Amino acid sequence: MVAKLTQGFWAKIARIILRNRIIILVLLAIITIFMSMQWDKMRFSNSQANLLPDHHPVNLEYLSFLKQFGEEGNVVVLAVKDSSLFTPEKFNRWNKLSKQLGAFPEVDFVLSTDNLQELVKDTVKQEFVMRPFIKQAPQTKKEVDSLTNHLFNDLPFYDNLIYNKKTHTIRSVIYLDKDIVNTSVRKDFILEDLSTLVKNFEKETGLDVRISGMPYIRTMNSQNIIDEIGKFILAALGVTSLIFFFFFRSFRATIISMFVVIIGVMWAFGILGLLQYEITVLTALIPPLIIVIGIPNCIFLINKYQQEVKKHGNQALSLQRVISKIGNATLMTNVTTASGFATFIITDSKLLKEFGIVASMNIIGIFVLSLLIIPIIYSFMSLPKDKHLKHLNTKWIETFVSWMERIVRERRITVYIVSIALLVASIIGIYQIDISGSPIEDMPKKAEFFKDIRFFEQEFDGIMPVEIVVDTERPKGVLKPTTLRKMDELGTVINEIPELSRPVSVVDLVKYSKQAFYSGIPKYYQLPTSQENTFIMDVARKSSDNGNLLSSFVDSTGQVARMTTYMKDVKTSRMETIEAKLKENIDKIFPSDRYKVTMTGSALLFLKGTKYLVKNLIMSLALAIGLIALFMAYLFRSFRMIVISLIPNLLPLVITAGVMGFVGVPIKPSTILVFSIAFGISVDDTIHFLAKYRQELTSNHWRIKKSVYAALRETGVSMFYTSIVLFFGFSVFIISSFGGTVALGALVSATLLFAMLANLILLPSLLLSLERSIANKQVLKEPQIDILPKEELNITDKEE
Repeated sequence: MVAKLTQGFWAKIARIILRNRIIILVLLAIITIFMSMQWDKMRFSNSQANLLPDHHPVNLEYLSFLKQFGEEGNVVVLAVKDSSLFTPEKFNRWNKLSKQLGAFPEVDFVLSTDNLQELVKDTVKQEFVMRPFIKQAPQTKKEVDSLTNHLFNDLPFYDNLIYNKKTHTIRSVIYLDKDIVNTSVRKDFILEDLSTLVKNFEKETGLDVRISGMPYIRTMNSQNIIDEIGKFILAALGVTSLIFFFFFRSFRATIISMFVVIIGVMWAFGILGLLQYEITVLTALIPPLIIVIGIPNCIFLINKYQQEVKKHGNQALSLQRVISKIGNATLMTNVTTASGFATFIITDSKLLKEFGIVASMNIIGIFVLSLLIIPIIYSFMSLPKDKHLKHLNTKWIETFVSWMERIVRERRITVYIVSIALLVASIIGIYQIDISGSPIEDMPKKAEFFKDIRFFEQEFDGIMPVEIVVDTERPKGVLKPTTLRKMDELGTVINEIPELSRPVSVVDLVKYSKQAFYSGIPKYYQLPTSQENTFIMDVARKSSDNGNLLSSFVDSTGQVARMTTYMKDVKTSRMETIEAKLKENIDKIFPSDRYKVTMTGSALLFLKGTKYLVKNLIMSLALAIGLIALFMAYLFRSFRMIVISLIPNLLPLVITAGVMGFVGVPIKPSTILVFSIAFGISVDDTIHFLAKYRQELTSNHWRIKKSVYAALRETGVSMFYTSIVLFFGFSVFIISSFGGTVALGALVSATLLFAMLANLILLPSLLLSLERSIANKQVLKEPQIDILPKEELNITDKEE
């Protein structure tokens, strides 16, 4: 019954399309113009990707921290490691650069040797005051040496903040206005103003300035994404058009296909603008994905049209059959592909949800464009010439199909043994997969800003903030001697972890106060004893500058303090070990009945986000498998057929996961996408094969063997073509400078290649092995297609 309704539906669709060709083309032109008008609404992401949902406890803790202390990721750092800096001319030029940066409205303030302040005790007023480190610009090398010796030996408060004592590396810390950190203003300032000033400085002095900090990294990373979009689109168009022409040997067919996918790309950008979604590292992949996914639609439709023309030479009949016979199968394949992407919508991650929505909408869009444009354009053109149909009889393709048929006929046991062996080996590999929660792992390794990240990790122990928030649960509890001692004890633990930098907190300010109280002698840079505490803290309270200094480390009530450290880029397992060690010591040092201590910061947020994402994407993959199983149930009404159709598509996913384990590719946000994407696409071949198999069963009176071989011969060529296009299409992502995009392209390509072989060899083998159980005449019986006369279709048969 459903088959009859479906068949009647597609015959009606064919009639509507071919009778209203001009109206449809005009409507498509209007929609395309409308979509292009939405491009100016597109915007690139300026904020850091948060993989956790807003209501997640870890995210709530982070948001609470931001509310108390403001944006943590607002620091840009400049550094120079060169002894020639310590000459009067270059040293003064370095200080001038700091002054120039501090003059910009986008900058809150700059901490550098230029405006460094020393905490000293005013013996007359009995209070601490801040005095400039440089009273006047040094004119001689001796004066510079005196200043730097004083800095390196007498001011431990600034150790690892302004200088590295061992290597004599000097840096300036630029605190951006917190209100502009997540806006395009930050991007403009960094790419134009900051970069220009630094380049001028380097040109004048010959010094190499290293730049880093989360705002800078995010800006340069986003710029790389923007630069790669055009590169991907051109590469995808170039590769797919070359392969398409190689197979079809027809400029006309190639140009029509390129026309279809280019409109698809225009729609993709239009939908991004229309929905006002930001372009991220994920959504930037959608336009080239549409090209790669759209070309197989064109292949199936054009290949079917040419097969029909070769059979009977009737253009009207050929076009009608293209829509009515291929339409349903192509719809199902695009729906399954869209479903693979749409499953991301169920995740709580905004990043993935937007990617899923836009990708699935555009996949359905490219199906509609293919189904409408290709038959309509061909209806206005003359019949393909014999030279355009030669590819249907290409010898090497016939050899390939014959080879597959021979394996299915004679080597089925070998096919099962190889499949089981691959399955076992892959399961072993899966147990070796690691999870990666590093926010910088996928960044372009050859980029200058990535090399600078490694430089700052080596010189200043990392750039990814980790914040420890100590809530004493009583006003002014932070400055109590007990609290300060406990924080100092935790600081010692942090210092012992090589991947973390020296923590900065109110403890350092109190230590600096004691040093200032004792005339700046460095050995007194320590916490006051209980006897000293009373009068040192009394002097500190009287100091006018103290409140300003404290505000960076303590909230306005004096109840909550922060300890800031920076983490190197480490493996997830090591990051988890560090987190566990810190938690263990926090629980030991701070009694839970008197203190509430939490850990947060960008580094931990990304780790938790990655683990949360992996869990959610496993659920989305399971949902994709469930949805596609339902499509199979709709097509075949047989549980056994559902199982048979899923095996050739699940095995390639398991093999890919095993390969990831063996070659050391970790599970991370970029690589976890592989499975849902590849599964949604690879099942297309299964649907095409089984749809043809079902048609052959009807025409061959349910003789399984004959039907399987006939389906293999007819669909084998199209499946091979589309799989090769998809393989090389996804391979273009390998040219990316982003590690995650490279891994995505390579893994999806490999999975689709495995899937092609599974669908062309394993699937027919399973059908033949279970032939008696799946021959159900009542379920599979299909009515003959009602062919419309050419007069009704309003098409002139060019051949006649």
